[in-house]
Amino acid sequence: MSIVEHLYELRARLLWSLAAIVLTSIVGFWWYSHGPFGLPSTGHLLTGPYCDLPATSRAEITRDGECRLLATGVFDQFNLRLKVAVATGVLLACPVWLYQIWAFIVPALHRNEKRYTATFVTLAGTLFVSGAVLGYFMITSAFSFFLTVGNETQVTALQGPDYFSFVLTVMAIFGVSFELPLFIVALNLVGVLPYAKLVKWRRGLLLSMFIFSAVITPSGDPFTMLALGAALAVLLELSIQFARFHDRRKAKRSVGADAWTGELDDEAASPAPSAPQPIGASTGPSGSALAAPAPVGQPDKLTRTSIPRSGFDDVL
Repeated sequence: MSIVEHLYELRARLLWSLAAIVLTSIVGFWWYSHGPFGLPSTGHLLTGPYCDLPATSRAEITRDGECRLLATGVFDQFNLRLKVAVATGVLLACPVWLYQIWAFIVPALHRNEKRYTATFVTLAGTLFVSGAVLGYFMITSAFSFFLTVGNETQVTALQGPDYFSFVLTVMAIFGVSFELPLFIVALNLVGVLPYAKLVKWRRGLLLSMFIFSAVITPSGDPFTMLALGAALAVLLELSIQFARFHDRRKAKRSVGADAWTGELDDEAASPAPSAPQPIGASTGPSGSALAAPAPVGQPDKLTRTSIPRSGFDDVL
């Protein structure tokens, strides 16, 4: 495919992903205030970490004492609902846009690597949702500590845009971060990152996971940073063990193929040609030296009498 064809394909993949996100965002806009199938609404679900705090730790701004967030702008409520709807749409449509990403990469892979499409999409979607859920619970634990430390002298009144931006950002960071080990597995499957390099870089990778967690978490508290770093460290170790299993199995399979069929693996290099040897030093299949070829004699000179005559010689 040419560069222009790749750009056209990329545009098509992006449009399919955008269409899926738009459709699921419409569902998310309705889900913000309605609970389908007995599930809580997303508005109620996202305000849970704040509303679960003791009444003495948060401000009551309604007459009936119901937990509500504060909106100070004219468009705050609509913008907030739209932001939550889009975030919900991205989460619900993650199997679609993850598949589109993989489908754009697949043409550059070998035939035996294309069979991982369903596995990749399933694992990527599961890891993204698992990371977002872990981020939600970490927010709940962080709020129960940080917003109740000084409740004897002050009370917390959070604004809706700031609160939802913080919650959605943490959930998105956790969800995307959980894709890093899957990226390592993908590089191992295509032969870019073998198990030997992962073992050599293990300590540095583990340290980088905790540094990444400390930099990427918006709250800056040690609890969220340690939780994200520990989760990434566990996933990293699982990806390293998968690379170990995959490389060992691949080595056994390639050795068996070379021994019985003489075929090389797709990623193996062709053997270098042997250096040329003199004719007299060549050996045959049995190992014995081959005799030098006999010299070719001079060709016999043709005469008119040696050419067969025919009835048309006089004419010619």
